[in-house]
Parts: sequence; C-alpha cells; structure tokens
Amino acid sequence: MDVVEFFRQSAGRWRSQRTTHHLAFKQSEWGDSQIVVESLEADHPEIIELCKLHQIDPVLSVGGSRVQWKGTMEWDNEGEENHQGDTVFAIVPDEDNPHQGRLLRERGYAEVMPVVGLYHLDEEGGLVLTTEYETMSSIERFWFANPNLRLRTSTVKRFGGFSTASFCTETRLEVGLETQLNPSSNISSLPSQDVLRSRPFQSVLGW
Repeated sequence: MDVVEFFRQSAGRWRSQRTTHHLAFKQSEWGDSQIVVESLEADHPEIIELCKLHQIDPVLSVGGSRVQWKGTMEWDNEGEENHQGDTVFAIVPDEDNPHQGRLLRERGYAEVMPVVGLYHLDEEGGLVLTTEYETMSSIERFWFANPNLRLRTSTVKRFGGFSTASFCTETRLEVGLETQLNPSSNISSLPSQDVLRSRPFQSVLGW
C-alpha cells in the first residue's frame, strides 16, 4: 500500500473510540467521536491553496483530505466543552522516496496554527506521523487491521516529558457510497444519539 492508497482507504465515516492516559495524573479517560473524511485530488483548489500557504510548489502534492470531527470526552464539563472542528491536509512525498514525506495542515491538533508534519510508511504497512510544535511534539502510528477497522496510537510530549498516551479503535460506519463521497454530508448531519467524544489533541488523520 502506498501513501495515496492509505489515505484514500481512510475516506468515509468513522466511529473512533479512544482511551487517553494522562501520565502525570496516572489516570485514564475514555472518549468517543465520529469523523467524516473526504479525499481531495492534487488539483483540488484547497490543496493548491494549502501548498501555497506553506510556500511549497503545488505540483509536488499527490492530494490530501478534508476531515470533520465531533464528540465529547469522559471528563467534559457539560456545556463548557466543544470538541468539534474541521481541517484540510495535503500530502507531499519526498522526491527520492515516495514512502515518506511531509503532511501539510492548515491547523494542527495540539496548536491551532498551520503546521507541517513528517510521515513515513513502516515495514508493516503502518503510517507514522511526527509533528513538532513550539511547545510540544507528537508521534502517531496508524494501521488497518482490515479495510473497515483502523487502529491508532499516539503520544504527546511537552515540558521535558511525555504527558499523554492514547489508543484508538476506529470503525467504519456502514453508509451508502453516495453518502461517503458527497461533500455535503458533513458532520452536522450525524444523528444526535451518535454525537460522541474527542479530545483537543485531535489528530488530523483520526481525527
């Protein structure tokens, strides 16, 4: 599986169930979220605009995705938490190695600002994403157990040590092809009983 195929396999609607370990407090928190992922071709206007934002020639990109998410977490204060958003990212492989490269984002998940992460596909077909922010860094690994089940681990490090470690199980929701590919089927159309959970450390890939 190459990087384009990996991201295209992520298109559709997903339910993500997450356990986050807050290492400093030695406590764990459970969460649940729903995600909508739409694949974008390399010539899509938003991909071109994102490359220009990062001062990278758009011709180097092989495409990307638009991601929307909505949810809550176990420790949320009712009416005070808002775990939802959307972002666009573009894939820019290295010229000499298509299995690694840069992931351009219009906003990061640890800091809300444009950011560039580094990715590579490992020997087992997993995608490893490393992102450096001004005050923290994150390392994530994504892999498919089967086409409808994706797994993810992530660690966030700041202030000289690791602060959180998470494990996510992401299950594809059974919806029609038209719904999966229709950009208008955004996260706001999700049934109210399925409004689930997500944390501020929300990955652009899983959102």
